[in-house]
Amino acid sequence: MCVTITRHRLRYRGKASKLERRFELLWHAINGPELVSEFQFQPKRKWRADFAHLPSRTLIEIEGGIWLQGRHNRATGFIADMEKYNEATLSGWRIFRLADVHLTLEIVGKIRECIIAKVSSPCKVDVKQV
Repeated sequence: MCVTITRHRLRYRGKASKLERRFELLWHAINGPELVSEFQFQPKRKWRADFAHLPSRTLIEIEGGIWLQGRHNRATGFIADMEKYNEATLSGWRIFRLADVHLTLEIVGKIRECIIAKVSSPCKVDVKQV
């Protein structure tokens, strides 16, 4: 099986983050199915997900800056993310949100299993507390 991650559109900074690249390496290592990066799942708001598996309607978000009080941890950014993820869920997308501690072969492999199985109910992915 050929593993492909298609760069749909580059971000303003022009390249994937370190964590996104780590996820891509793990995805390739487990022979995950094709993903589209920077997928615009909501054209009106122009919201994008880091990665999307289109056949299963699965979005994968890599949450960076969580240890630095980055955008995802400040109130306005956190609320904006909640709005984005809720809209995606209401539109029929399943979302996996991963922090740096979740970028392991075990966890990424479980996400791959869920995608391949095209599970419509929540997948059982055990994420260890840090």
